[in-house]
Amino acid sequence: MYKKTFIVSLLILILANAFATNPNYVVPSGMKGRAYPAHIELNWQNRTGFIYEIYRSTDKGKKFIKLTETNSDTYMDFFGQTLQKEQTYIYRILPKGIAPKSKDAVKFEIQIIVTPGNDDDLLDMTQAYTTRYFFDFAEPKTGMARERSNEVNGEIVTTGGTGFGIMALIAGAERNYLSRSNAYQTINKMVSFLENAERFHGAWSHWYDARSGKPFSFSKYDDGGDLVETAFLVQGLLTAREYFKSGNVEEHLLANRITQLWETVEWSWYTQGTDSLYWHWSKNYGFKMNHRIKGFDETLITYILAASSPTYPIERSVYENCYTNSSYFLNGKNYYGIKLDLGMEYGGPLFFTHYSFLGLNPNELTDQYTNYFERNRAHSLIHRAYAIDNPKKHIGLGENLWGFTSSDDPLVGYTSHHPGTNDENGTISPTAAISSIVYTPEESMQVLKNLYFNSGNKTFGKYGFYDAFNPGLVEGQQVVKSYLAIDQGPIAVMIENYRSGLLWKLFMQNEEIHKGLEKLGFKTTK
Repeated sequence: MYKKTFIVSLLILILANAFATNPNYVVPSGMKGRAYPAHIELNWQNRTGFIYEIYRSTDKGKKFIKLTETNSDTYMDFFGQTLQKEQTYIYRILPKGIAPKSKDAVKFEIQIIVTPGNDDDLLDMTQAYTTRYFFDFAEPKTGMARERSNEVNGEIVTTGGTGFGIMALIAGAERNYLSRSNAYQTINKMVSFLENAERFHGAWSHWYDARSGKPFSFSKYDDGGDLVETAFLVQGLLTAREYFKSGNVEEHLLANRITQLWETVEWSWYTQGTDSLYWHWSKNYGFKMNHRIKGFDETLITYILAASSPTYPIERSVYENCYTNSSYFLNGKNYYGIKLDLGMEYGGPLFFTHYSFLGLNPNELTDQYTNYFERNRAHSLIHRAYAIDNPKKHIGLGENLWGFTSSDDPLVGYTSHHPGTNDENGTISPTAAISSIVYTPEESMQVLKNLYFNSGNKTFGKYGFYDAFNPGLVEGQQVVKSYLAIDQGPIAVMIENYRSGLLWKLFMQNEEIHKGLEKLGFKTTK
């Protein structure tokens, strides 16, 4: 009896002490915050989905303003401008019913010191947030990049976007957004998946279902090998090979496994024995799509890798008779006083200047047709000039808001946007101008600053800038709050190339690439 009474009394005492300090609420654990140039991100653990009210004070706790209430575990507070001097922000993440200035409210408090930012801080922030897409949001089982954040078909992963993500992760490791070990482990999972995935004469499919590991059809007849997406993937893999080959035993082994993948892509088989390179092959439909890879567009890297292959190379005649033998290869026109050597009218969507050049360094890259850095800079400046001219009189377009590419669209869904076409409906894609920062640093920074400082509370989220923005639409429908791997990747990679040239240096260290470039008539500097 004595023991039972003691145990009950002890239990009552424990509960009494608990309720004395925590009578009616749960203090969220893991509360933390970080300051950026014009916003603060708050994070806490809320696995039970409790509702919290968030308050902010900028006058040392004298006055608190309610910002929102949420059942999430994160909140981003935008204040719209870089501060001129250091300032302390006090946040209280409170359950309903607790007054922000009450005694209990102090237990829910976070204090963040914000210091004035600069352009490098802004670039670092954008790169770090965007890299999260390929680490925090990676498909956990395979490490592969998810095709998009608003996917409706399950766990669909993308090969080309994964290639971009590999490069983003490497840069992120060098910037300490994640550890080198984290980057290795994620890329190692990717390689393990790719080794076991169904391939089509060495090429991978555009998409795979991560749950089954089987190809996921891009369209009815596109259910097999996709040589262009394979090229985007291999561009990233070869960058990783150079990054890891001189590392520890595990990293060196990973580099060797990448070499095995690279050497088993049958590039020459995709010519069908002709003087053309074909995009697709299906075990069910063969070459039914019959899509010759012609330029100038995003597919240049496909020919360079195919010519560089040590095992299944193509000849220069395939490049000359197919890629350069196109109605939209040579241009030579002037748009707004800017000469464009190669490409379709106005240059087409800006991803043409990004995808092939994430690893392939356009600096000092020349051939009989153009200087590729200057060609890509011209393309970017034409987009900017078109937005300033704004012939369709769309709201918001100008020197601070330009850049058209393929992306989601608030009006019509996923589509291609580029000047001089009906598809240009006033929607800009943040990836377009930001990923051109290597060509147009000052002009791209104007767009980045405008999107962040003036519209960041609408256009910026947990993985960086959302996919599309059309300021001419009504409030609440201007932004497509989605993320796509093929749009996020170029942002992170090109910012790093602008800052350090890291991904260019790594990819161009591959000796095979220089042999392939020489074979096709390119001149470059090692």
